[in-house]
Amino acid sequence: MIDWRAIDTVLLDMDGTLLDLHFDSHFWLDHLPRRYVELHRLDAATQDEVRARIVREQGTLNWYSLAYWSRELGVDILALKREVQHLIGLRGDALDFLRWLKDAHPRVVLATNADRESLALKLPLTGLEDYLDAIVSSADLGVPKEAQEFWFALQEVEPFDPARTLFIDDNPAVLESAREFGIRHLLGIKQPDSARPEKELEEFIALDRFAAILPEGRPPGGGAA
Repeated sequence: MIDWRAIDTVLLDMDGTLLDLHFDSHFWLDHLPRRYVELHRLDAATQDEVRARIVREQGTLNWYSLAYWSRELGVDILALKREVQHLIGLRGDALDFLRWLKDAHPRVVLATNADRESLALKLPLTGLEDYLDAIVSSADLGVPKEAQEFWFALQEVEPFDPARTLFIDDNPAVLESAREFGIRHLLGIKQPDSARPEKELEEFIALDRFAAILPEGRPPGGGAA
């Protein structure tokens, strides 16, 4: 599926690609609305209003900003995330894939919409940093991955040749933005959230397991077949 001789750079999303999206889905749609109501002593029906308020910001920097939601909702978002941090975990064979990439030596860059507070929570719990050459957050660049400006800004801080770059992300809108920019090798994720059904990506090939794109006879980790 992938000619690795034609790849110099691998750009990877974090939530829903390397990490199971279940943590984020549960936190934003269940845990946060419930705890918001409890902390502010509101009627349980207010949870629906909180969910709607969150969803309205989808695709913007606000959507991904813990500081924004702490300010808007009057709660400590990071503290509430720590209450359910046991749900943070890697997807399937993501660690095996990262180990293989480390042995294969393309440049591996985490290109994420997660802000620095989210990264500070998740990276120590998952060990991702050990396998990454660089980490770029859309919060650093001032624009989300859904926007073309993100890719131009990313190329400024982390030069890459779009024709020789592989980008993997679970968000179709982000993949479309990357394609518009000219990134040649694009892959989606079939089941970003282990607790939810697989997604259909009409415009992009979606992975079930990362092993599917490794060279034949080269299992994850570089061991013998």
